Amino acid sequence: MATQEKEEAPHAVGRRVVLFPLPFQGHLSPMLQLAELLRARGLPVTVLHTDFNAPDPTRHPELAFVPIHEALPTSATSPDADIVAQLLALNSGCEAPFREALASLLRREDVACAVVDGQWYAALGAASALGVPVLALRTDSAATFGSLLAFPRLRDAGYVPIKEERRDELVPELEPLRVRDLIRIDGSDVDALCGFISRVADAARASASGVVLNSFDAIEAPELARIEKELSCPAFAVGPLHRMCPGPAPAEHGLHAPDRGCLAWLDAHPARSVLYVSLGSVARVDRGVFEEMAWGLAGSGVPFLWVVRPGSVRGGGADEPPNGLDEEARSRGKVVAWAPQLEVLAHEAVGAFWTHCGWNSTLESVCAGVPMLAQPCFADQTVNARYVTHRWGVGLEVGDVIDRVRVAERVRMVMLGEEGDRAREKVRDLKLQADQCVAASLAVDNLVRYVLSL
Repeated sequence: MATQEKEEAPHAVGRRVVLFPLPFQGHLSPMLQLAELLRARGLPVTVLHTDFNAPDPTRHPELAFVPIHEALPTSATSPDADIVAQLLALNSGCEAPFREALASLLRREDVACAVVDGQWYAALGAASALGVPVLALRTDSAATFGSLLAFPRLRDAGYVPIKEERRDELVPELEPLRVRDLIRIDGSDVDALCGFISRVADAARASASGVVLNSFDAIEAPELARIEKELSCPAFAVGPLHRMCPGPAPAEHGLHAPDRGCLAWLDAHPARSVLYVSLGSVARVDRGVFEEMAWGLAGSGVPFLWVVRPGSVRGGGADEPPNGLDEEARSRGKVVAWAPQLEVLAHEAVGAFWTHCGWNSTLESVCAGVPMLAQPCFADQTVNARYVTHRWGVGLEVGDVIDRVRVAERVRMVMLGEEGDRAREKVRDLKLQADQCVAASLAVDNLVRYVLSL
């Protein structure tokens, strides 16, 4: 964690840092933001990457990009793949080509360390086996990573797999989390998920010389301290990374092209009048849930900007609101395939964010001072949603059951009600603390010193 004493920022040339992101948008963006921060402090950076969902090197001309040229089965690349099977297949298929690419780089460069996405448990072990100090980048929250490290104990205590009769119990060492808030992926094999989590936690313990987190002390100090105690290695909370990046506006690192026309649409609306709706780059919802969301938005009377990503709705049919919506309801809303989220959240017309509570989206909403309506879908999102609603108080829950009446009620509550006003006040306080963290940049400087000491 960042120390409170400001020292001269480190600046070194020569020793290279190698980064290896997981090939999904929520993981690529923070890794590339970290790459830019390290480069700005004088560290040459090489990004090893998969051919699958490869980043665009032209967006980062001062970074070196090297593909590992992996060969992956369909289970690793299909958009319909089970996420746990996908992560296991990616680790299996990329371990050897990553090791070969890193070994080749070692023959030519003085490599200070590798920074590997924490989900790459196989690559963490491979880098360590080559004698390269390796740091694990966690693109989730410190609370999520802490619950992941605790998973073996939770399983021994009978909390995992989740039993219906224990869903609402608080987990003693992880409050305010309930059993239902623990990491889960509905529809995935429970044993496979637990096995994946165990491999990730074991790799962090066995191979990592430190952990880098896209978080900051003011929001997760107790959770960061627990991680350092659990792993007996430093945890660097270098976030919020999208704010730390140099330059006036962080670049879009996404795999989807945003529809920038929605910004002009927002310009035509009064301050804090529009609800922004996006469930992220991976989550999918059933057709029935999607239609209840649409009818609920229509019934709320609130203007909305809704991101409906191609393929985000299961069950077939076009990814657009139902034809039954009347013209008046349709005229209040705008639907786009993707949006420039940072700019949308910063727009004065946006009054709240209906989100899946992915960690990047959660941080972006906090840093924009925008309260949230939480609808977690899977994995770490349940942890984040619980913190949003019950630790920080910066948002409201949509609820377990998505029906149009409840949706309309919750939308009006977050946009127009006293509950929304209280959440808005609290998120503004967190925004100020994030601003102070960005101005100090202590954690990033401490990370660079540590890298140069390895």
